[in-house]
Amino acid sequence: MTIQEYVDQLNLRYKSGISREHSYRGDLQTLLSNLLPDLLITNEPSRTDVGAPDYILTKGKIPVGYIEAKDIGDPDLEGKKRNKEQFERYKTGLPNLIFTDYIDFHVYREGEFLTSVSIAEIQDGKIVGKTENYGKFENIIKDFGTHVGQTIRSANKLSKMMAGKARILADVIEKALNADEEKQKNKVNETANNTLREQLAAFQNVLIHDIKAKEFADIYAQTIAYGMFAARLHDSTLDTFDRHEAAALIPKTNPFLRKLFQYIAGYDLDDRIVWVVDGLADIFRATDVDGLLKNFGKATQQQDPIIHFYETFLAEYDPKLRKSRGVWYTPEPVVNFIVRAVDDILKDEFGLKEGLADTTKTKVKVKVPTHDKRHKGGMVEEEREVHKVQILDPAAGTGTFLAEVIKQIHSKFEGQQGIWATYVEEHLIPRLNGFEILMASYAMAHLKLDLLLRETGVEPSGSERFRVYLTNSLEEHHPDTGTLFAGWLSEEANEANHIKRDTPVMVVLGNPPYSGISSNMGKWISELIEDYKYVDGEHFGERKHWLHDDYVKFIRYGQHFVEKNGEGILAYVNNHSFIDNPTFRGMRWNLMNTFDEIYILDLHGSSKRGLKAENGERDKNVFDIQQGVSINIFVKKSTSKKGLADIYKANLIGPRNMKYDFLNQNSLKEIDFSLIKNESPYYFFVEKDYSIKDEYLSGFNVNELFNESVTGVLTARDHLVIDFDKNDLIERIEVFTDDSYSDQQIRDRFFGNRTAGKYPAGDTRGWKLNETREKIRGKEHDKITLNYSYRPFDTRKIYYSPEMVDWGRENYMHHLISGKNVALDICRQLISDSYQHIFVTNRLTDDSFVSNKSRERGYILPLYLYPEKSTQKTLDGKPERTPNLDKKIVQEIAKKLGLKFIPEKEETEGTFAPIDLLDYIYAVLHSPSYREKYKEFLKIDFPRVPYPEDPELFWELVELGGELRQIHLLEHPVVEKFITTYPIAGSNVISNRLTKTDPGFIPEDDDETTGKVWINEEQYFGKVPKKAWEFYIGGYQPAEKWLKDRRDRELSIDEIRHYQKIIVALMETDRLMQEVDGVLDV
Repeated sequence: MTIQEYVDQLNLRYKSGISREHSYRGDLQTLLSNLLPDLLITNEPSRTDVGAPDYILTKGKIPVGYIEAKDIGDPDLEGKKRNKEQFERYKTGLPNLIFTDYIDFHVYREGEFLTSVSIAEIQDGKIVGKTENYGKFENIIKDFGTHVGQTIRSANKLSKMMAGKARILADVIEKALNADEEKQKNKVNETANNTLREQLAAFQNVLIHDIKAKEFADIYAQTIAYGMFAARLHDSTLDTFDRHEAAALIPKTNPFLRKLFQYIAGYDLDDRIVWVVDGLADIFRATDVDGLLKNFGKATQQQDPIIHFYETFLAEYDPKLRKSRGVWYTPEPVVNFIVRAVDDILKDEFGLKEGLADTTKTKVKVKVPTHDKRHKGGMVEEEREVHKVQILDPAAGTGTFLAEVIKQIHSKFEGQQGIWATYVEEHLIPRLNGFEILMASYAMAHLKLDLLLRETGVEPSGSERFRVYLTNSLEEHHPDTGTLFAGWLSEEANEANHIKRDTPVMVVLGNPPYSGISSNMGKWISELIEDYKYVDGEHFGERKHWLHDDYVKFIRYGQHFVEKNGEGILAYVNNHSFIDNPTFRGMRWNLMNTFDEIYILDLHGSSKRGLKAENGERDKNVFDIQQGVSINIFVKKSTSKKGLADIYKANLIGPRNMKYDFLNQNSLKEIDFSLIKNESPYYFFVEKDYSIKDEYLSGFNVNELFNESVTGVLTARDHLVIDFDKNDLIERIEVFTDDSYSDQQIRDRFFGNRTAGKYPAGDTRGWKLNETREKIRGKEHDKITLNYSYRPFDTRKIYYSPEMVDWGRENYMHHLISGKNVALDICRQLISDSYQHIFVTNRLTDDSFVSNKSRERGYILPLYLYPEKSTQKTLDGKPERTPNLDKKIVQEIAKKLGLKFIPEKEETEGTFAPIDLLDYIYAVLHSPSYREKYKEFLKIDFPRVPYPEDPELFWELVELGGELRQIHLLEHPVVEKFITTYPIAGSNVISNRLTKTDPGFIPEDDDETTGKVWINEEQYFGKVPKKAWEFYIGGYQPAEKWLKDRRDRELSIDEIRHYQKIIVALMETDRLMQEVDGVLDV
């Protein structure tokens, strides 16, 4: 076929008016075959349906180029609009690429635009050839077909190209799995290869039960990419390389990956992914991986070039994935310190002079299979000799900790290289154990250990596999389910099971995952966690807790191994919340019962706490995460244990590099630890002042006074269901429910890229956008759009529908919307250094009303309870209500005061009512002296308040508390007496950022007691007291917060007046707090 014949054929089809993109595919394939007779031009619909480009050009088994075709006249051939996502994916993964609409051809080389040519155009409904361009087109196509990829000499370039190919591979695998699932649903009879579907099912059954196609595709694609990497690393024939050769080159130290690559190399590989796997091999054929890595390590000054390379790869492959899995990479100073600490403890505490290098052996009883039918279960016990210092990383990730163990042991063999190889085979590999659940990390760990041993001069023989297993640490073994892939996984789990069951693990170390919402809810580990729910032998009585956080489970898991062994060391870096959070008191008590010594080096770094070093520098995390972390080393000796463990605590606060330097330069025994005094019932692993404990505990617990309490409303989608203006909110809901918009349009409009793991943007496990739109379509939106206490002094509107609000607390919040009421909002525990965490509300209230910091959730304590959906009313026609107060505590207060308690406020002498008790509590908890004196106790549980005994003092505090309450609800007349000005007319738009570089408050006098709060370049609130600007309520600075939340909004007259009321309220609060201190003798 000539070019002109091709154009004529296009014209015939185009004029028919019924042709589409696919109609022209055969014509282009024929033209290309004529122009490039040495190449195979493949157009396979089963591949293109799952993400492959339309044409793949190969020479032998080597891919030469790729062509993606769109319909004639496609308006986005440059890939800037609707084709952007697909085109960008192809450009980063396919080095020689053409995008075409069959008449225009755009050529890209290594992701960059190279040239374009047009061989025809549409005129009057016909396709007319541009004969003057035929020669250029032929030259471009022939050049395209003879392209040879450049040798890759840069590690960064290799990681980018690997990432591009892996991203395409993941996309193809996901689409193939989804297509198979759709065929299965529709009961389509097909003979297509279903090995991918079987492998996903096996993965779900054996490893990660809730993994979805997208996640599996990610893991699978990365594993193939890094398996290829590992194979090429061992390839001595640099001129050749393909997936078949890769299968033979995977080290014998990794039997699972060898089996996986035998599938990759074989005839059973799903044909839909063959092309991209071959393309991946093509990248490595152009790369000397071994030489490249050596240079990369030198260039980056990284002791671990593999990890640095992997970080670069992930940043290209999926930046979000890199962020979410940042815990895989533990900073080298942290790893180095922990491994050195374990080595020192083994030498100093256990008398093992070689520490981690120890070769001592011990005898253990293990279960082995037997054919003797007299033994139940086909197992019999026999005694075996094994190494004493067995080391396990139960969340091995990419093998960072195990690699560091090898490095530090190798350093002890300086000048003894002649015995090192024998030592590795006989005494090192048999002692290093690791479990990892993610296939890509597992492949990386094996690659790293193999490379590291080669660097030390050892070529692993393969007679001893690396004892790093693909398994779920927290689950027991799963039986083989029959498929080949499941069999491989089952073999890994079986071998891992020998470690779990029979190996006397003496050292457990690592960096366990930090997931707060764990999917590891298996029976075995959950039963172990039950031990953490007891304090001093009694159940702690909590239903909601963080004991199912993954890091907690891994601590319990490591503890289990040390307990089973009778002695040993558990050394982790993990979330530091367990050291002082009241919920973890049972965990602390249990750990103290198991171990003899516990060392806590608190590295801090929480983004929520805002700590500063002594020199004023801001505290930073050693990881790129928000939670603070600590290094925790638990030591159990074999001698009989007496009493609870000794707790040693030290703090490291400051910039990240300072922490790294400290860890590099100090050993465990060089750190100045403080011995922590243990006190029941909390057993904190931090220093506390307990000298006034009995005095504080003699008061009543505010939460126990109120019979019912609940955390505030949590919508999970504030931006959709909360607004400043009722009309704007209802209009938004009407758009949300409007069936003229598709679900995808609504998703894009309101959620953009806000994905929650495996779900589409906006969706969660319990909330689906399409279903919710249907459910609320017929609702009277106006009636369920209610006032909402969002932040202090900040009342907004909420669309209060259970379908739109995840945790609406409807069973409790009706007490605040059924009739007149008032409620305290208090926190159970604090991470802030000072107590100011109490406020008052009289309407629906947000979970973060008082603070949005972690561990500072607000609890709502309504003063009265209204019957649910009851028509019962009092004589004056109001709904009947009852005090939400504990009778025993109220009776005790009445007895001490000599007053009679009545359910409603009356002017009857000798009585007191619920509102009086609330005001009394409100006053006491606003006493600066009370807050300071008992601050340590106010941080760890609901506040306690002293029983009132003096009626005169009681009524004085009631009066002051009542004033505070009315002022905070902006109901007191004093808030109308403004002390500020708003002198300049203008746009009233808040355009200032209110940051350090764009401040809101600027002092206006020499003593800086007052200032101007600028909202834009021209307008400001004048005479604002600095004290009001800096005043805190809970986790907020209301004078600043209220404005910040309205940036880029135009303030109405009411809002301008409202802000000035806030300033009065804050100053009055400060005045009344001093008055409370003058009355209350603390």
